[in-house]
Formats: sequence, C-alpha cells, structure tokens
Amino acid sequence: MKRKVFDRRNWQRVVGGGEQTTLVVPSGVIVDYRAGEVHSPLVVPFENRTLRILDTGYRWVHYAPTAAKHALTLQLDEAGHIRQLYIDIGEASGVGAEGLPWIDDLYLDVVGMVEVQPGGEWHVTKTEVLDEDELDEALRLGHILPKQYTAAWSGAHAVLSGLKAHTFAPLDVLRRYLQDPYT
Repeated sequence: MKRKVFDRRNWQRVVGGGEQTTLVVPSGVIVDYRAGEVHSPLVVPFENRTLRILDTGYRWVHYAPTAAKHALTLQLDEAGHIRQLYIDIGEASGVGAEGLPWIDDLYLDVVGMVEVQPGGEWHVTKTEVLDEDELDEALRLGHILPKQYTAAWSGAHAVLSGLKAHTFAPLDVLRRYLQDPYT
C-alpha cells in the first residue's frame, strides 16, 4: 500500500509547471490544479476508446472528504468540460503538514463519465473499476491483509452504488465548487 499525496506541482509530464490552489472546506480539502505546458499528454483507455485526460491547460480538481476512505478527482479539458471522474479507494486519509490531502491507497479505483444536464445536474453515465489485478497481487504477495482486500471491494461497491443512485456526495461538492469556487 502506498500513500498518495494530492500534489501536482512537480509533475514530470508538465514542462511549464502549472497553477495549484488548495481550499479547505467544511467537509474536506479541495486541490485545484491547472496544467502548464504538457510535453506528454496522458491518454487512457475507457470503454473501447481512448480518452485524453491531461494536456496543456487541463484541470485536475481533487476533493478529499474529511476522514473518508475515498477521494475524488475530476479531470477537465482546457474548456472546462469534464473528461473523466476518478475515485481512489483507500484505507485511511488525512491532511499533511503542507495542508495537502493524502490517502493510503488500496489499489482499486473507480472511473466514470459525467453528463452535465441542461439544468446543471450531473449524471454519471458509465463506470468502471480499475486495477483489480494490482489488488489481487498485493494480497498474494502479502502487501495487504485479507480484511484490507475485502475493505477495498466494499469501498468500491459503495462508491459505485452512490454514483448509480446520484447520491455520491463528493461529486456534488465539486459541482458546487466548479460553479462558484469561492463558496
């Protein structure tokens, strides 16, 4: 298991650095990163196609709810359109000395597509669980315990259920933030 710190300021893919702001909200911490010049765009597979999730001017807006076992990142293109949502499943989370959120990653991730409705509501239309093989290998090699393996799957299923029912609260926090970043 590794600790992920949500800090993109020194990302090797980005030549021109970028801008990063951190905002503490009552329910957690938001880290908003806009990429500078990207020398190597990030393209990932999703449902039989490829999806560009990082290029010059793209934003990664991360939300770490207080004491949650998951964290949400929205990846937006230079025009502000959501390219993908990405949810890390973890065992524990917190905020480090620099004020940046972290999560003890349990390997599984949930990704999805978001449709913005005419009234401004967001609907998650497709989801996928990633890195099951990494979770299986971590268990096989003894890097995690069976109870952590079970917790990872329980966490992923809870996130999927919340996304499907349109009740995954972190998504609403980021929707409101993107509509008005200072509230």
